[in-house]
Formats: sequence, structure tokens, C-alpha cells
Amino acid sequence: MAFTQVIAAFLLALALARIDPSACAAVKGKISCLDCTQNYDFSGIKLSAKCDNIKKLGVATAADDGSFKIDLPSDGTSSVSPVNCQATILGGSTQLYGSRKSLVSLIVKGQEQNSYIISTPLSFFTSCPLNTRCKAANELGSSETVDLPLPREWGLAPTSYYVPFFPIIGIP
Repeated sequence: MAFTQVIAAFLLALALARIDPSACAAVKGKISCLDCTQNYDFSGIKLSAKCDNIKKLGVATAADDGSFKIDLPSDGTSSVSPVNCQATILGGSTQLYGSRKSLVSLIVKGQEQNSYIISTPLSFFTSCPLNTRCKAANELGSSETVDLPLPREWGLAPTSYYVPFFPIIGIP
């Protein structure tokens, strides 16, 4: 008698483990690099999904082969039916380059229920493409601070904390 109850409990637990409790819609896709070697590691590249009239943002990280799955954001009031949603490559640990057309893609309905795919491929460059003007990373100048040597006996903070200081005067 106890043995059958244990088996029934085990089968029930096994059945419940296979059920996916999340009923949210997900976007599946793959990103590509246009100037990388064949075994480029895509892990660490962040992607996002944004839908109109929803303030939340769905964020995911790409796997090492470039595949990703982003749960679409929802406001929690209606069933999931994304309208005017788009997926975007946010960036990675290194500088990524690309045009707006290649970094953003519309999200469309997929084959399976509650699954969506990207309409155009998401791709990027790891270096500035030829015949384009890329802004330099240090275009504004150096971010080094000035630290004047002061005697320790004075008990002052390093001068880089307060020099240069430009007070804003005259704003009503």
C-alpha cells in the first residue's frame, strides 16, 4: 500500500517537473558577426526586446554560438500579443559596430504557440567597417584628473576631488 503511494507521488512529481510554468512569449534568434573568425565566441553580448506601450524591457545574453532567447515584456494586464516589438543588440565586452538596420529587427510571430522570431538578421562588426566614419572613443579628450602634491600633514583630500571645479552661478 505504501509502495504504491510512493510510486504515485514519484510519477506526479515527474509529470509536474516537465510542465513549463511560464506562459510568456519568447523571441528566439541568432546573431552573427560579419568580420569575425569562424569560432567567434558570442557569449556576453546583450540583447533587448522592447514593445510599444510597455515600459519594461526584456534583456538576454547570447550563447557562445550566437543564439538567444528573450522573454517578451508584458504589462501583466492582457494576454501576450506583442504589437510593434523590436529586438536590438545592446553591446558586449568589446566595442561593436553596425548600422541601425543591422542592429535592430522587428519581432514577428513564429511557428509555435507563444514563440516569436526576428524578421531580419541581427549582425555586427568588431571593427569599424570600410567607407564609414566611426566616432573615435576618445573624441572628447582625456579623462585623466589633475592631482597636485599636497603635504599629508594638511589633512586634505586629493586635489583631483575638487580641481578643476567650475561652479554654476546665476541660474535662478
